[in-house]
Amino acid sequence: MHKVAEEELRLDEPIELVVLSIKQRAARCRLLNSSNVLTLRAGGLWTIAPGQIVSVRPSRYWRYGGHPYLSGKIESSCINVLRLGLVPLRLEEEGEWDPTEEYWGEGPPEAWAEKIIAGGTRPMYEMEQVLPGADPDDWDNDPITESNDRKDAGDLAGARQILHRLVESDLRCLDAHAHLGNMVFDHWPKEAARHYEIGVRIGGLSLGEDFNGVLAWGLIDNRPFLRCLHGYALSLWRLERFAEAEQLLERMLWLNPSDNQGARIILPEVRARKAWESDRG
Repeated sequence: MHKVAEEELRLDEPIELVVLSIKQRAARCRLLNSSNVLTLRAGGLWTIAPGQIVSVRPSRYWRYGGHPYLSGKIESSCINVLRLGLVPLRLEEEGEWDPTEEYWGEGPPEAWAEKIIAGGTRPMYEMEQVLPGADPDDWDNDPITESNDRKDAGDLAGARQILHRLVESDLRCLDAHAHLGNMVFDHWPKEAARHYEIGVRIGGLSLGEDFNGVLAWGLIDNRPFLRCLHGYALSLWRLERFAEAEQLLERMLWLNPSDNQGARIILPEVRARKAWESDRG
């Protein structure tokens, strides 16, 4: 990545930046519609997720150690992945998915499965997984695993740093977005929802509006996107955004009819507008 030069900035007007990673009161960002990067120092960064676009009212520009810095006030933020200029993740064709070959339980299929079965045979795909720094010959020793190990050992800062490093390298690392959401889900569902939603929106670039295929959990590279969907649905439920959560859970079932994540189990409670309880999702 190239560094932002002073002449690229207008300090008398708001500047739009794409947030790539965050560390306390500083964020690594790039100019919108550019690959050039700088470090932003501003308050309120704890409410921002990598992949968001922020509009900053600048107050000062300087360089230190050859790296450009900008300080200012964040006036607004949004999630709009269409403006990020990302290359959609590839979808690899993996044959046909046939509902007659699935196990739907004893007796007649449950109501949630009837529409899926009626949809008949559909194409099945595996979504490209981006994981910077991973060794393709040693998938048990990858950055996500290292982050989880640090989290389990109580090193939350170290775990979070690894995840931010991944999305800074490539915002399309959906598993990093999912795990960043997981890290704050218990206490800050609104912040968790941002992380998950960005992963969902980035994955959605590959699907388009009319996607009718299957993203089976058994094809492991689909799992980061499905984790983002699951986390986002649970966050929406916790925030009592019931209609959105219901729609997302139905989409999960359509995309992955084997339902390894249990969307069918919580869907009735969301439809009944029951409040979230920690022992449910």
